[in-house]
Amino acid sequence: MGDARPGEDRTQTGQDRPPADPMKIRLVAAVAAGVLLAGCGSGTSTMERATINDRGCITSFDPGTDYFPNKSTLKHAKNFSVRYEKSYQVLTVHEPTPGAEPESYVLVRCGAPDPHLPGALSSAPKVQVPIQTLYSASTTHLPLLVDLGKVGILTGVSNASFVSGKDVLDRINAGTVTEYAPNQQVNVEQVVAAQPDVLITGGTDDPAYGPLRAAGITVLANTEYRESSPLGRAEWIKYMAALTSSERKAAEVFDRIERDYRTIAATAANAGPRTPLALGTMTQGVWYVASGGSYVGRLIADAGGSYPWEDDLKTGSLQLSFETVFAEAGAAPIWLVIQATWKSKADALAADPRYGELTAMKSGQVWSANKVLGPGGGNDYYERGVTRPDLVLADLVAILHPDLLPDHEFSFYQRLADR
Repeated sequence: MGDARPGEDRTQTGQDRPPADPMKIRLVAAVAAGVLLAGCGSGTSTMERATINDRGCITSFDPGTDYFPNKSTLKHAKNFSVRYEKSYQVLTVHEPTPGAEPESYVLVRCGAPDPHLPGALSSAPKVQVPIQTLYSASTTHLPLLVDLGKVGILTGVSNASFVSGKDVLDRINAGTVTEYAPNQQVNVEQVVAAQPDVLITGGTDDPAYGPLRAAGITVLANTEYRESSPLGRAEWIKYMAALTSSERKAAEVFDRIERDYRTIAATAANAGPRTPLALGTMTQGVWYVASGGSYVGRLIADAGGSYPWEDDLKTGSLQLSFETVFAEAGAAPIWLVIQATWKSKADALAADPRYGELTAMKSGQVWSANKVLGPGGGNDYYERGVTRPDLVLADLVAILHPDLLPDHEFSFYQRLADR
């Protein structure tokens, strides 16, 4: 790296150069062409390599150079988009909070001048990328940083007890990542003092965000949870890539996830009849079941499962009574739950004795996505599971069609013990 131009001669001036040799000129031209082509083939030209330093910043700005040679393209995610210009990107979150108008952010390659933009973009938040420090309001951001090799920029998490991944837990224990919103209350003074490059939300508004913006903290929305498809959620790795200038790595990671997901889904599609199941649990007497148009509904369909509300194309959860669920799904041979504290059927019965009437309880086929929990009770299913739908799908196929994956090692689900 450095600021030298390709071909620049710093050892002599034009006045004392010897006469040019035509043969040498042709040879040098051929070599230079080969170097330029090799640079283009790798996605980064010789000029770009010479004017971008190790941090990813421009050291000698050229308005004609494209400083984003690797560009993300979106195939599944619907709630964000990225538009590339030569020295900046426009990152837009289409619904930053439920029902809200789109928000756009201008991501400027560090070292480039701020662009003069018309209309609403003239007042849009500007962020120099790649960012160096990040505060995260959701554990779903954390595996993205790990997969991109950028976990080192993480300096704050909202609630450390929700974290389950070792890479981030190690940084929390080492004191390099701090907790800024214990008990769901953002410590505004702490965040302002830390001055992170960005604070990324969990897709909901917070009264503290106004004062933080007023104090100069850039608050960016992230709403991957509003994606209804598993691959759409996983593709938010490209959102994080835009902030960290990791587009090439993001494409590699996502393409592998997409390929593996499709392979597992194709295997399940050829498994014959779909397996009936019961889904969800009760909270204060209300049984919550994911609708067929939701993220979970899509996973179950792709895994070769079936449940009575799969044709309801809403994207959220349905609120039902025990009697309704028992009448429609009580005889299902498998019951899928996400209960961090349930380790045995006795735990389920302690929560509500009526669960004992389910066929899956009697046969011992109750599976909970609680295999990996952090020391504070954070569930890896809600952390890494969101970004790795291929692993979740493999777990589901192994549960619903055990003959298809007889040696499967579960990532998130485990069967409740009989006692």
